[in-house]
Amino acid sequence: MNILAISDIHAKEHEGLYNYLEKNNIDLLIISGDITNFGPLEFVSDFLNKLASYGSTIIAIPGNCDPDGVIGKINESDAICAHDDVIEYGNLVIYGFGGSNPTPFDTPCEFDEEALYNSIKSVMESKNIISVKESTDKFPHGKIPILLTHAPPKDTEVDKIGDGTHVGSESVRKIIEEYQPRLNLCGHIHEAKAFDMIEGTVIANPGMLKDGYGCLIEIDTNNNVIANFIELK
Repeated sequence: MNILAISDIHAKEHEGLYNYLEKNNIDLLIISGDITNFGPLEFVSDFLNKLASYGSTIIAIPGNCDPDGVIGKINESDAICAHDDVIEYGNLVIYGFGGSNPTPFDTPCEFDEEALYNSIKSVMESKNIISVKESTDKFPHGKIPILLTHAPPKDTEVDKIGDGTHVGSESVRKIIEEYQPRLNLCGHIHEAKAFDMIEGTVIANPGMLKDGYGCLIEIDTNNNVIANFIELK
């Protein structure tokens, strides 16, 4: 299975993304928030439907800059909204929650850390992650749990702004430490395109789409995961 993760579109299309989807077989395209830049809402369905036309399944969550109505527009489109939900796709189980921890900018979709923790915890508890990882006849290596968030975990390479300050979410980090998903796909901090790890969880922030990068995640039948940043062109 080939998965492409992107983030932080901010209502600006990138021709390299369409070129890449045209030339490569991508089973699943995951968008970790900020589809718009405080709107317009019409961009959401137009953009997601265009992406879906290339044949990939699209899964998306809102970011902190996405206003009320974005979730509804995702649901109306050809994409799947994973916000506050668990989405199963093949041998993947995706636990999704969008928005971010508080920012200095009072953006539309922010949560205080307690609310963010409790909300993500509720999603995680809705499908037992231990049972997800267990071997079954259909999935002898178990399924792969993925935490999909907009906010990156605190004190990692993926949450550093330009001056090196860590501005990620303490709650997302705590959830990762407690539940130990295989992957955390996030975004939010544009300049923090990076990989990191928290214990056994791989963290990936593909950065802002306009910079022309995505994270390509290749998963084989033995549940081996290879993740690399690729240039979209």
